[in-house]
Amino acid sequence: MDRAALADFLTRTRARLAPADLGLPPGARRRTPGLRREEVAQVAGLSVDYYARLEQRRGPQPSPQLLASLARTLRLSEDERDHLFRLAGHEPPRRHGPLGHVRPGLLLILDRLHDTPAQVVSDLGDVLAQNPVSAAVFGDVSALAPERRNLLLRWFTEPRTRALFPPEDHDGLARAHVAALRAARTARPGDRRAADLLAELLATGEEFTRYWELHEVARRRSGRKRVLHPVVGELDLECEVLAAGGEDQLLLVHTAAPGSESASRLELLRVVGAPAPA
Repeated sequence: MDRAALADFLTRTRARLAPADLGLPPGARRRTPGLRREEVAQVAGLSVDYYARLEQRRGPQPSPQLLASLARTLRLSEDERDHLFRLAGHEPPRRHGPLGHVRPGLLLILDRLHDTPAQVVSDLGDVLAQNPVSAAVFGDVSALAPERRNLLLRWFTEPRTRALFPPEDHDGLARAHVAALRAARTARPGDRRAADLLAELLATGEEFTRYWELHEVARRRSGRKRVLHPVVGELDLECEVLAAGGEDQLLLVHTAAPGSESASRLELLRVVGAPAPA
């Protein structure tokens, strides 16, 4: 761990950002450009004291999960992310692993979607980032281990995930998940993450295997989605799927028709922040 170089890199990357880049209010007048330490700590989900010690060259070695969070917060490119990991004494994660690095442009859009549920997912279904409204509607995955934030793993192993959707929609949603996984796996020949995920899903039991053997293939597409939220009731949403780059990262944006009951319930949820179970 190169504490001096790590401290310098964190300080310089923090200085090039403004609060608006993270969707934060501008706050009081600043004597120096860039984000404050407490703003970085807040968005990255760590204590101000811990982050300050990193910049003061006296902090303990950060974990890979913490580094991934800092890389997202500081809007680092993939090359900068890899540099950050090496300075902290870790091997950079695989480009397509569950700690997948979210493109800064996608995070910029995500930060500006204050009133509608949005999340960034990989083509394999790993949830890489979500805004607060998405966490309130679909559950906050930030406390889960990175490899457990996968949409398919949660669908096929956690009943409470399915409970958010009407039973009559379960078959269609399951088939869409599995078809998207097959498309992604085909596009990633020899990829270890794709192979490991498929093996884990096949080990969950007969249900996933039955869907997999249908050999259906389709990328994630826009469409209607109904959510049975335990606090505000049913939400009728349109899901728009926006691809970035080579379609290995997707921005899922859920909107309700203006003036509808679902729009009112979504606004209530945004205000009260009552989360669905993760």
